[in-house]
Amino acid sequence: MRLFHELLGPLELPDRFLRIVSLAPNLTDALFALGLGERLVGRSAFCHRPAQVLSLPVVASYTKTRTELLRSLEPDLVLLSTGVQREQALRLKEAGFPVFAVPLPTSPYGILENLSTLGHLLDLEERASELAHQLAGRYAALKGRFALRVYFEMDLGGPITVGRGSYIAQALLHLGLRPIFLDVPQAYFVPDLSEVARRKPDLFLYEPKPWGKNPLEKAQALARERGWDLPVVATDGDELAHYGPMFFGFLEKLAGRVAQTLAQA
Repeated sequence: MRLFHELLGPLELPDRFLRIVSLAPNLTDALFALGLGERLVGRSAFCHRPAQVLSLPVVASYTKTRTELLRSLEPDLVLLSTGVQREQALRLKEAGFPVFAVPLPTSPYGILENLSTLGHLLDLEERASELAHQLAGRYAALKGRFALRVYFEMDLGGPITVGRGSYIAQALLHLGLRPIFLDVPQAYFVPDLSEVARRKPDLFLYEPKPWGKNPLEKAQALARERGWDLPVVATDGDELAHYGPMFFGFLEKLAGRVAQTLAQA
C-alpha cells in the first residue's frame, strides 16, 4: 500500500496488518471498536481501555519509545496521533518502522473522521462507516440538553482548561454547557483562577487524573478552597480527555450527572 501522509510524507505500508502496535489510547479504543483488538501486540503506558490491553507489553510513553522492544514485536503497523506525538512519529518512520499518524481532532466530528480514516487504512470501510453513523446519532441526541455557563478543569499535573479550538469545548457547547473561556483563542491553557470567579460560571466541571478515588469529593473540596459557591460535577478521570469512540459514552454519562446534580440543587 502506497499513500501520502501530510505529516510523514510518502508511506509504503503492507496491504494487510496482522501485528499492530498502538501508541495512543484513542487508537487502541478505535481498534477494539472496529473488531481488531486481537491484532494488537503492544501499547503505550496510557492505553488502559479496554481491560484486555493491560496484558500487552508497554513499548512507549506518550512521547518516548522503547525502540528495541518495539522492534522485537515485529509490527507491520505502528499507530500514533499527531499533536505532541508528531516528533515521535517522525523518529519512528526514520528508524524504519511502518508508522501511521492520525490527527488530533478539533471537534467530536473529528473523532468520527478518524474512524473513517482507520477504516480506509485497515480495509474496514463499511464497519467504520456504520460505527461512525451510530456514534453521530448518539451525539446528535445530546444537543441542547442544558443552558449553562461552565468552568471546565482537568488535572494534567495542574489545572488545565479549554478555550476555542478544543474538541472538549465543542462537545460541551453541543450539550448546552458553554465554557466560560470560549472567547480565548487557545485550545488548552492554564487558567487564571481569579478570572474564573469574575466570569461567574453556573457549574464547575472537573476531570481528575485516572484511577483517583472519590473524584466528586475532590472537586467539591477544590471549589471550597477557592471560595466558589457552585454546583460541582466530576468525571471519573480521563473521559473528556479521551478522544476515541468511547468519548461519546462518556459524554452521555456526563449529561446524566449534570442533570442529576441540577435536580438536587
